[in-house]
Amino acid sequence: MNKILLKTKRLVLRDLVADDAKSIAENANDRDIWYFTAEIPYPYKLKDAKWFINKCQKDAKQKPRKNYELGITLKSEKRVIGIIGLIKVNREHKKVVIGYWLGKKYWRRGIMTESEKAVLNFAFNKLKINKISGEALIENKASNILFKKFGFRRVGILKEELVKNGKKVDMYRYELLKKQHRFKKYEKNTERD
Repeated sequence: MNKILLKTKRLVLRDLVADDAKSIAENANDRDIWYFTAEIPYPYKLKDAKWFINKCQKDAKQKPRKNYELGITLKSEKRVIGIIGLIKVNREHKKVVIGYWLGKKYWRRGIMTESEKAVLNFAFNKLKINKISGEALIENKASNILFKKFGFRRVGILKEELVKNGKKVDMYRYELLKKQHRFKKYEKNTERD
């Protein structure tokens, strides 16, 4: 299995290990994290984190690998504070789906911007992906800003895609082609995720 390790100025993005379960559970166990994501349960328990890590470790052994779900760690803390993933890698058609979440106490520090830049570089340059797609709840301002920051184009609305708090909610769908990607422009944007 090829282990993935992506480094940025402040972060290390890496494959998950069993010892990450506690920090994942602590950071994911938040009603807002659940609300703004499609597949994270609430409450999020230690057993959920263990199940997720086990799934990711199995995925990492696939050849060719179809999912890259990486723990986001601050170099200063060395514990997983969120997850960023490239899932459903389709090498024939050169496309993938991006998804992410970050522990609430780490919001508004530019951590997800830094993480996404590294993952987009990895997708386009190492995996030779041509198209990345993603989704965000219409009311998730931070994720919608982040997609726009990197040049993703909104291509549609997924009507009544999820049920949250007993009501049906809509999501935006985004796509980014390699030729449209703009790393340099986002750096000038002062908005923080």
